[in-house]
Amino acid sequence: MHRQIAGRLTSKVTKWIVLAGAVVIVGLMAPLNAQLIDVQNNEASSWLPESAESTKVLEELTGTVDPNDIQTLVVYHREGGLTDEDLAAMDEQAAEIAEIDGVTDAGVLSPNTAEQAGAPVQLVAEDGEVANLAFTFNFGDDGWMKMPDAAAEVRDIAQLDGVTVHLAGSGGQAADASEAFEGIDTNLIFATLIVVVVILLFTYRSPVLWLLPIISAVFAYMISGGVVYLLAKYADLTVNGQSQAILGILVIGAGTDYALLLVARYREELRRHEDRHEAMAVALHRATPAILASAATVVIGLLCLVFSDLNSTAGLGPVLAVGVSVTFLVMVTLLPALLVICGRWIFWPRRPTFGSAEPTGTGFWAKVGRWIRPHPRRVWMVTTGLLLLACLGLFKLDPSGLAQDEQYTQEFDSIAGQSLLAEHGLADTSNTVQVVADSDRAPDVAQALSDVDGLGDAGQPQDIGDGRSFFTATLESDMSSTASFDAVEAAREAASSIDGADALVGGGSAFYLDTKIASERDNRVIIPIVLAVVLLILMILLRALVAPLILIGTVILSFGAALGISALIFSEVFTRIGLFEVNEGFAHADPGFPLFAFVFLVALGIDYNIFLMTRVREETVKHGTRRGSLIALSSTGGVITSAGVVLAATFLVLGSLPLVFLAQLGVAVALGVLLDTMIVRSVLVTAINLDLGGRIWWPSTLDRAGHEVTTAEAPGATEKVPV
Repeated sequence: MHRQIAGRLTSKVTKWIVLAGAVVIVGLMAPLNAQLIDVQNNEASSWLPESAESTKVLEELTGTVDPNDIQTLVVYHREGGLTDEDLAAMDEQAAEIAEIDGVTDAGVLSPNTAEQAGAPVQLVAEDGEVANLAFTFNFGDDGWMKMPDAAAEVRDIAQLDGVTVHLAGSGGQAADASEAFEGIDTNLIFATLIVVVVILLFTYRSPVLWLLPIISAVFAYMISGGVVYLLAKYADLTVNGQSQAILGILVIGAGTDYALLLVARYREELRRHEDRHEAMAVALHRATPAILASAATVVIGLLCLVFSDLNSTAGLGPVLAVGVSVTFLVMVTLLPALLVICGRWIFWPRRPTFGSAEPTGTGFWAKVGRWIRPHPRRVWMVTTGLLLLACLGLFKLDPSGLAQDEQYTQEFDSIAGQSLLAEHGLADTSNTVQVVADSDRAPDVAQALSDVDGLGDAGQPQDIGDGRSFFTATLESDMSSTASFDAVEAAREAASSIDGADALVGGGSAFYLDTKIASERDNRVIIPIVLAVVLLILMILLRALVAPLILIGTVILSFGAALGISALIFSEVFTRIGLFEVNEGFAHADPGFPLFAFVFLVALGIDYNIFLMTRVREETVKHGTRRGSLIALSSTGGVITSAGVVLAATFLVLGSLPLVFLAQLGVAVALGVLLDTMIVRSVLVTAINLDLGGRIWWPSTLDRAGHEVTTAEAPGATEKVPV
């Protein structure tokens, strides 16, 4: 039945219908894909866990403190000290900045106006070298999108001869984040496509064949982006710059992987069938179950992210699941149609003619199989030992979080401004704790917080209605630093010690702390869920228990080795050789990094084992497990290796964005994928298969006879020697 369906999809008539349908769908979805950036939500509310204390503070302050307020600082620095003329010019510039569209009625606090108003903040450093202006932007709900233009206006005004000027605070950070993600919807995709084209040209050694997978991948990206846009606009799906960046990478990488597997099987069948339509029907019938199982594993694994406490992570799962689902459908419909429309000439100059010999039987991976065959136990034990050794690098991984000056791989203006404030003893007035408490106990809470190290003096409590009041206190350290986290935790402990106050502590640093806490919780909860789901899928697919357990074990081992080696690369290589402009961040990792790396490596890494083991099971029916394993390795080795290289290269493209988190994620996933394809799948799994034989299918009755393999039965062998 499946073969009949496959045949109908690629018949002489339906292939044209499939092509026409795909063109129509892309024509409808491409304009929506182009608007995907317009529905991004990069505000704190799109990341915060709903149960977090900082979220509750935001909710209570909704009618008092506008969540769209963007605290902004202009930082001035002159070596040797700012002059009186400099300070006077700052007052004039403050008046000009106050007239910029979006600056709130509170105006601009400058050194002189602060002194006149008796403001409780110091705007000029004691050494006189640094000063700053403080003001607030508010553009409404889409304010963060307007910050780059507003930042440009401020920079045009804030210029003094001999004085270095930086835009800092939340406004400066928003402008820098916009620059970091600039062109994400086009530049990243183009870079990824160029990398994939180069690899496909090398893999196929054909000047034209690479076009069909690329066309199909682009169609999949356009359609998936359009679907995600509709879900974000009408179904409240959270999409941010991070999820859009990974969506493009994953769709193109996974799509090319599926294309490589299908094209390789189609080329095999062209040697066995004179009619290309019949060859494609058989290829689709044989390859689709493995591709479907792979896609389903990735989709279900990604959907496990909906159990995350973080809105951003919970939204990432469905976004990427949509991308993989659409990619699967495109690659088993459009790509086969394009291949049969073009005919055998598309493989030129290596056209697979009817009746010609299949070259994989004597290729590199057939030789690897023959090398493993005499001593499989020795091979898998040594390989396991080496991977366990690589896991020791995990002790160098520090996912405690990235401070603001560690989040980017290049020097940004806001980071330079924040550093100057810290170096010269000025507090970042945009970095505060926001405290909400019952009005009658608010003064007591403020008094309790006055003893907390790292906090400045608390402001006067303001009534917000319903018997509640709030006040703020400035943090003296970097917003996302451990010192600020300690201060927030101490503030929460001090506030909770006031009986009957029902006090809550929020603010920027509290947000980062709550995000860290939620990420650590997600690591503990989601990783076991993903493992259980993937194990269940493998058990259903392979109709066995032992083989799925072995595969899960090898993937976990591969994940540990990949993270261990990555941690060593981050701490001992990137921070020493100066590969990036700024390297401080590579000594640490975002708290969510282990979970993201795990989900991608397990969901994607298991792909290659699925591709291999479904072929092993297919060949076991005819030849037994041991010979079937060798045939499967020789048949799928080349295509799986190529697929792994493609996926690794596409994830490395993430490093082109100046974000430490994405650079680390790209390196870890790329390294893990290469380990899976080159070592785990080809050497470790094959060696275990050869060692255990038919026992891997327990409790299935498949290969109960325990077939042995002789040298002559191995692919490419010429002599007959018993095992």
